[in-house]
Amino acid sequence: MTAGERIYKCRKAKKLSQEYVATILGVSRQAVSKWENDLSVPDTVNYINLAKIFGVSVEYLAFGEGD
Repeated sequence: MTAGERIYKCRKAKKLSQEYVATILGVSRQAVSKWENDLSVPDTVNYINLAKIFGVSVEYLAFGEGD
């Protein structure tokens, strides 16, 4: 599973929209879409904040390790 797939899976599990996640992080909805489709990756700060939002570890989101 790719990092984008894990981000998508976690977002859907929390029943959050891309727009909502983008607003919390201060990025565009398109940025979240690009992360989920593996067209780009979040920077370190966004990985940390995504992990907090989803209740998982940064290691899990980025590498599939841990949680």
